[in-house]
Amino acid sequence: MSTTDNDLKPEEFGQAAAAAITDAQARGFRDAAQVLAGAGLCGVCASEEAGGLAVGIEFALPIVAEAGKLRLQWPLLETILVAKALGQSPLAAQLAAGERVATWALQGSLQEGFAGQARHASHCDWALVADGQGGAALVDLGSVTIQDDAALDPEHPQAWLLLDKAEVLATVDAATFSALQRDSHILIAGLVNGAAEGALATTAEYMSTRVQFGRPLSAKQAVRHLLARMRLLQEASSAGIQRLLRTDEFGGARATSPVLANALASSAFVLEKSIHLHGGMGFTWEVPLHYALREVRKFDAAFGSGALARQVGRDFIQSV
Repeated sequence: MSTTDNDLKPEEFGQAAAAAITDAQARGFRDAAQVLAGAGLCGVCASEEAGGLAVGIEFALPIVAEAGKLRLQWPLLETILVAKALGQSPLAAQLAAGERVATWALQGSLQEGFAGQARHASHCDWALVADGQGGAALVDLGSVTIQDDAALDPEHPQAWLLLDKAEVLATVDAATFSALQRDSHILIAGLVNGAAEGALATTAEYMSTRVQFGRPLSAKQAVRHLLARMRLLQEASSAGIQRLLRTDEFGGARATSPVLANALASSAFVLEKSIHLHGGMGFTWEVPLHYALREVRKFDAAFGSGALARQVGRDFIQSV
């Protein structure tokens, strides 16, 4: 699809996605797949031959940001990326149509015999795992042993996959997988940034309506300073993510690791302070901000719990 001919705007994709995501949240896992696929979200970047829209990653970014904002518990980000990576394969068509759902194991490899940090693996059909040689493989989750890791999220745990008997359905070459990893960094940053944006909006509204000693809490200087700092971090993170969609001054692709590391850290800060400003109510059903914080922490753990930021620092020191 030509974005120029059709005059498509990425932000409109996010606005349209909100209704489908809200609908999907009230449904079971498989019904949610049909709702999201029916709205064109699962195949937004998939090839037209596979039933997708074949648009760039910039159109998927506002969709996953909306998913983060609304705290969607479904591997939309992973399904979008895997459907894109599979090209014209019939497997991609099944993902775009919501007939199958895919996740992505961010750690381990087929060569090592295990993979981990896969979201919603126990509900998915397929998982993308690194092959240990630069590429990746799509494996049938029915052929692997899944071990849930509930350390960070007992309700929606990450999973470890034992791959000694894994059935490989398709392979992804090194060049395609490298490009896909870059796309994943952008979308993960967008998702956690969206989660923080949703929390900030909820907190600002609560602070303006909660009255103590005759004044709303937002009238207190300490609260206003904290909200301003949260907004500053949020805007800086958003600007960094948007910058990744454009080439640098030499026409090359920008490094994604610094932006992803910053998005993870900033989102965690905003979410934790949102819970704090709610008086700790983020850990109640009434104010479910803890779900968003769990997602941020799970992604951070998948990249080494701060290791990404440390590597960015080392790379910078070595470059000067």
